[in-house]
Amino acid sequence: MALSLLSPIPSSASLSAFPAPKNASFLSSIYSLYHPKGTLGSSRTATSFFGGFRGSARIESTAADKKRQMVSRNGEFDEGEIERIGGQDEDDEELVEGHDDNSPSSPDRWDVLGLGQAMVDFSGVVDDDFLKKLGLEKGTRKLIDHEERGRVLQAMDGCSYKAAAGGSLSNTLVALARLGCRSISDRPLNVAMAGSIAGDPLGSFYRTKLRRANVNFLSAPIMDGTTGTVIVLTTPDAQRTMLAYQGTSSVVNYDSCLASLISKTNVFVVEGYLFELPDTIRTITKACEEAHRNGALVAVTASDVSCIERHYDDFWDIVGNYADIIFANSDEARAFCHFSADESPISATRYLSHFVPFVSVTDGINGSYIGVKGEAIYIPPSPCVPVDTCGAGDAYASGILYGILRGVTDLKGMGDLAATIAATVVGQQGTRLRVQDAVRLARSHEFLIKSSGVRTDVGS
Repeated sequence: MALSLLSPIPSSASLSAFPAPKNASFLSSIYSLYHPKGTLGSSRTATSFFGGFRGSARIESTAADKKRQMVSRNGEFDEGEIERIGGQDEDDEELVEGHDDNSPSSPDRWDVLGLGQAMVDFSGVVDDDFLKKLGLEKGTRKLIDHEERGRVLQAMDGCSYKAAAGGSLSNTLVALARLGCRSISDRPLNVAMAGSIAGDPLGSFYRTKLRRANVNFLSAPIMDGTTGTVIVLTTPDAQRTMLAYQGTSSVVNYDSCLASLISKTNVFVVEGYLFELPDTIRTITKACEEAHRNGALVAVTASDVSCIERHYDDFWDIVGNYADIIFANSDEARAFCHFSADESPISATRYLSHFVPFVSVTDGINGSYIGVKGEAIYIPPSPCVPVDTCGAGDAYASGILYGILRGVTDLKGMGDLAATIAATVVGQQGTRLRVQDAVRLARSHEFLIKSSGVRTDVGS
């Protein structure tokens, strides 16, 4: 197997040379790649493991719309209007059957379950005067309360803006589900998300949007809460001002429902932004423990440098004890390592791979790296004309997860696929991988799956 390594891994490397895996089944998956007699799919988990806002609803304020404002003066959302928005998504072209975890059609196991913040994004283009009138500092991110959210959205009434089931993790899961849809394979990937939404129109909107993208949101709604939102205000100079109302997303509890979902999951993904929430580290710890008890792999997204710096010890408690896979950009990887900005991303990748069996580090236009057992595989960037870089890392992670779940054994090839997916998203307006692009990319890389010799209908 020819891998393009910056520092080649010796063919004589023994299994003992690799960092200790967090669970035994991981040994028969990742590490068998470098074992002359290694076989894939030798256990249930190993088989499963290797086996802008385009599409968001555009809301135009017209004379008719003004008669039925989506947001009332007290900041509440009109149910009829938000349902109308949910039915107008131009990217709901992939309306496929979803799964209800309590229904007989629910899969025996979920390929991927993500735990993250569930928030509805409202994005619009405004001018500098708009920000000044509301007393907002351009280019910043701040937490707002219920009343301020209503005030800002009411002020946007004359603007064109969009709504989407947002979040870094949801971007990754939607892309993964589209890459693994039924039109590409006999056995589509079963992708789900858990988190906190309220039993309000925004919560219904969020659940519906993900379901239409073939991602199943499985957590029960909190009936007396309000779903979180993020308002993204973009000025003509491409600066983004973000206003977050956390609502129910600020509390993610560990309960019997979440434990049950994790118990039948092959890959469990934790969104790094959850580390910012009070008391959530206990939920994350219990969830990761449950994942390992049931043979699942644990992946952690770094999410944000400042988040890592503020919760460094908590991150390492999870990463050091449970993570099998970590996703980070170069700055986040250096933050994990306590490296200075002068250190190269390859050094951070190599360092992290002594503690985490599989490390994915992106470095923008410079390419990316996959780290295993103290070595780094360089992945060159895929050519593109950048339009919107937001969501590039989320898209890259979907490519890595897709390659892993489909049984790709060529790590360089897996990285190339991830880089191509990221470039595709960067070359468009919006953070979501389009359905037609997902189908094209998955089909153009079928040779990776076929060359791995792993059936794609395993677990169906």
